[in-house]
Amino acid sequence: MKKIYNYFLAAGVFVMANMGSVFAAENNGACALIQSLTPVIKTLRTLAFIGAAFVLMDWAWGFIKDGKAEKEQLKDKGIGMFVGFFILFGVGMLLQFVGSEGGKDYLGCVVTALQ
Repeated sequence: MKKIYNYFLAAGVFVMANMGSVFAAENNGACALIQSLTPVIKTLRTLAFIGAAFVLMDWAWGFIKDGKAEKEQLKDKGIGMFVGFFILFGVGMLLQFVGSEGGKDYLGCVVTALQ
């Protein structure tokens, strides 16, 4: 687990170090990338929300099938499922924001028609 955490930490540091070039004064490249990847963003967003629903469904079905919920089961299984749900849901919300008009406006990609 610690090895995976180190990989995510290194990837996060790399992304944050290069974010300045994305939010530069002329970010036509980022806008063109978002525009060209709109179908992919919508598909990944949908899959993230569906994945979050399946994680929650699996968690609930495990307790329904057993017929009882003990404190040890909640600690062992519940926390991981809960974290997995929120990670998938967060990814879905982030992709929803990037693909929306508000996200494009935040990135400076929205061009108004009548100025």
